[in-house]
Amino acid sequence: MKVMVTGSAGFIGSATTLRLLARGDSVIGVDCLNDYYDPELKRARLARTIDHPNYTQLTIDLSDRAAMEEAFATHRPQRVINLAAQAGVRYAATNPHVYVQSNVTGFLHILEGCRHNGVEHLVFASTSSVYGANTKMPFSEHDSTEHPLTLYAATKKSNELMAHSYANLFDLPCTGLRFFTVYGPWGRPDMALFMFTKAILAGEPIQVFNHGKHSRSFTYIDDIVEGVIRAMDNVPGKNPDWDGQAPDPATSGSGPYRIFNIGSEDRVELLRYIEVLEECLGRKAIMEMLPLQPGDVPDTVADVAELQRIVGYKPQVTVEEGVRNFVEWYKGYNGVK
Repeated sequence: MKVMVTGSAGFIGSATTLRLLARGDSVIGVDCLNDYYDPELKRARLARTIDHPNYTQLTIDLSDRAAMEEAFATHRPQRVINLAAQAGVRYAATNPHVYVQSNVTGFLHILEGCRHNGVEHLVFASTSSVYGANTKMPFSEHDSTEHPLTLYAATKKSNELMAHSYANLFDLPCTGLRFFTVYGPWGRPDMALFMFTKAILAGEPIQVFNHGKHSRSFTYIDDIVEGVIRAMDNVPGKNPDWDGQAPDPATSGSGPYRIFNIGSEDRVELLRYIEVLEECLGRKAIMEMLPLQPGDVPDTVADVAELQRIVGYKPQVTVEEGVRNFVEWYKGYNGVK
C-alpha cells in the first residue's frame, strides 16, 4: 500500500515508517522538523529511511493548508497514519496557540485531505490523557472522557470528535489510538526515561513528581508500532449494535469509526521504573521528591482488551528488557562508555 505517515521524523512515526517499509509498503513521510526538541535527533531518525526507494519525505507543516492539499493531491495515499502533533502536556500551559494550530487546525487539514482524495482509512494518535479526571482503573474506551485536565488532552479529545463527524458525514473510516506511556530507543528527550538517563549519568538529581507513586502502562516502542499497523490494516465499519439510549464512546452507529487504547496492561510504579534504570546504568539516582504537578494524574493504566480482540494486539516486551534496550541505544547514540 501507499501510506502517508505524518510525524515521520518523530519517535513513533519514524519507527512506524521503518516497519511499513520493511514489509513492502510505500511511505510518504510528512514532518516540519520543528525545534520543540533537538532537530538533529529528528534528522538522525530520518536518516534511517530517507534513502529507501519506497520512501518520500515532505518537509511541511500540517497547519499549512495549501501544502497539505498539494501533498494529498500529488501523492494520493491509500491510508494515512497521523502521528504528528505538538507533544508535551506541560508545554501547553505556556504555548497554547501552538497546540491548537498543530493539533486542531493541522488535523482538520488531514481530515480534508482524506475526504477529498479517496483515503481508505485514517488512523490517528490520541492519548490516554483524555481520561483526565477519571479514576476508575483500568481506563476503558467505553467510559466517558468529558473531563480532560490539560489543553493537550483537550486538543486530542477534539480530534476524536472531529474524526467522528467526518466518519458520519463523509463515510471516512477513522480509528483513533489512545497511546499510553511509550518509551524505547530513539525516544523523545523531553520524556522521563531520556531525562532520567541523562541526569543519572551526569551525577545530577532527577525530579520525581508525586514522590514516585505514579503508576503507568509503560509500553515499548516496538509493541506500539505493531499495534498501530495492525489497526491500520483493520478498517472499521459502523457498529450495528450501537444504541443512542446508551451510547458507546468507542464506536459509532452512524459512521465507520472506533477508538482503541494502545498500551501495556502491566501497571508499573514510577519508582520501579527508576529502579530498573538504575540497574541498567549501574548507578544510583539522586532523587528530588516533589508533589504531583498541576494537570498531571497519579495513575494511567490501560484496558486493551478491545484491541486484543479485534487485531490480536498483545505487548511482548517487559519494562526490564525495554529499559535495557533504551540504555544501550542512548549510550551508543551519545558516545557514552
